[in-house]
Amino acid sequence: MRILLVTPPLTQLNTPYPATACLTGYLRSKGFLVSQTDLGICLVDKIFTPEFLNRVFDAAENVRLPKKLRRIFNLRFDYTRTISSAMRFLRGEDPTLSVRIANRNLLPEGPRFDSLGDLEWAFGVSGTEDMARHLATLYLEDLSDFIRETIDPYFDLIRYAESISSFAPTFDEMEEALHRAPSMIDELMLSLFKEKIQTEKPDLVGFSVPFPGCLYAALRCSEWLKQEFPEIKIEMGGGFVNTELRSVSDARLFDYIDYLTFDDGELPLERLILFLEQKTNESQLVRTMYRKNGQLVYVGNDHENISYGEIASPDFIGLEHSLYFSLFEMLNPMHRLWTNGKWNKMMVAHGCYWAKCAFCDTSLDYICRYDAPKASVVVDRMEAIMKQTGLSGFHFVDEALPPRLLKEMAQEIIERKLIVSFWGNIRFDKSYTPELCTLLSKAGFIAVSGGIEVASDRLLKLMDKGVTVSQVIEATRNLTDAGIMVHAYLMYGFPTETYQETMSALKVVRDMFRDGLLQSAFWHRYAMTAHSPSGKDPKAFGVCRTTEEKNPFCNNEVDFVEKIDYDIERVGEGLRLATYNYMHGLGFDIPLRKWFE
Repeated sequence: MRILLVTPPLTQLNTPYPATACLTGYLRSKGFLVSQTDLGICLVDKIFTPEFLNRVFDAAENVRLPKKLRRIFNLRFDYTRTISSAMRFLRGEDPTLSVRIANRNLLPEGPRFDSLGDLEWAFGVSGTEDMARHLATLYLEDLSDFIRETIDPYFDLIRYAESISSFAPTFDEMEEALHRAPSMIDELMLSLFKEKIQTEKPDLVGFSVPFPGCLYAALRCSEWLKQEFPEIKIEMGGGFVNTELRSVSDARLFDYIDYLTFDDGELPLERLILFLEQKTNESQLVRTMYRKNGQLVYVGNDHENISYGEIASPDFIGLEHSLYFSLFEMLNPMHRLWTNGKWNKMMVAHGCYWAKCAFCDTSLDYICRYDAPKASVVVDRMEAIMKQTGLSGFHFVDEALPPRLLKEMAQEIIERKLIVSFWGNIRFDKSYTPELCTLLSKAGFIAVSGGIEVASDRLLKLMDKGVTVSQVIEATRNLTDAGIMVHAYLMYGFPTETYQETMSALKVVRDMFRDGLLQSAFWHRYAMTAHSPSGKDPKAFGVCRTTEEKNPFCNNEVDFVEKIDYDIERVGEGLRLATYNYMHGLGFDIPLRKWFE
């Protein structure tokens, strides 16, 4: 049996999303014939070409365009003339173009450039390549806006059709979108998918759907596959499936696919393949849902898992590495790591070693089942991936990197005399002593992101975060002193949080920026999820669910009711504005209340 694993549009553009590589590595180690593709990067590669842009502009020829889009349309020949050069530059194939782009006499400038700030202040006189990459990013975003407003209302560089997938209580809107005639983007995507099917001739196609913005494309492709090659079986899994579709009851989804698999996909896929090869029976399937005689059936065997130390190294061979390119969207040093540069993505350990936070999906396998291999196994995997990709940079995508294992990994890396760079999520706990941070920095640890959340000891205790504000400050100080960049995740609107507590949290954040303990931060509004302690027992956190009924389709975010005596939307705007200024070394002397007036 031949298997094709697909990442549908769109995830990241600078580096492969690791899900299919992890599954491919495992299945190939078991002797299965597996190929993989990132359909998103293949699609973007064909969109940003003179040929396709000419088709887009031609389609807009007789459309009544608003002023901002007419401005882009009037520059069509400049866009089609420069697009190939811009893409070569963004892929690192023609870095000498940076001077012409930075001088702003090469690329056409649409509406995205209108709010451009002081580039010399932002990049200095020596940041020519970064400045050019930022300008080229705005250039692509203008084109993306034009495409979305003229030929495909769902198009976005990252979150393709996310609006009809996020928190969708029913399948109605998705099915309505799928019943419409394919857009020009859809047709291009389907032509690329068809080429892959004809080349690989799979018996099973597996779609990894990590985000809501990947679901529409996966179903559009599977719909075509059902029509053209009904004998090919279709499986779908990934982060979106694991969090949103665990309790799906609308059987219409299975008009487009044959199987849903949940949590780690290695064993479910292996058993599914053996079942399709008639080497085992239905009762041996693992965490798999399908439709049988018009009814949805779930076969769990949930206790069956593979030790994380026994899973093969991720295998990135077959992904289109040369097509990825780096953007520079905003002047945030941590955001730059996410969007700029090619990183090898992998997990160090399975799950979270803490797994208690009230806002987190602690009841799901990817959080609650902590399973850490030996440090030597992790570094072996790193070396194997480096040989495949030729890259020495790693983004560890763990929920929270375990400090003890990090220490042992650092020692192993130093003993092997490896030159690597790595970064990832941590918990700001007391383990990050000056000695550990110095060791990690020596081994190549360059940046961390971690949750400070509410910066209030009362609320940190309520959410069972397991740290105090003083511990967070000490950990960030030790990391910063060791030369490791620190990004903070921050939260507002947690149940029972008062306006004064929010102000106090902002004061902590301001002081940390002023003291050089933070280099980057981002606030998001608290969202209650069905799989978190707060979602499972809202009353314990002082709020009530609006309904106990489950949706027939997506079931992750929980609506709740809480009485608050302040405008939470304005508070969110003030927090973001203040933190943006602090991140740029500004506004430390402005009274906190001024950000919210």
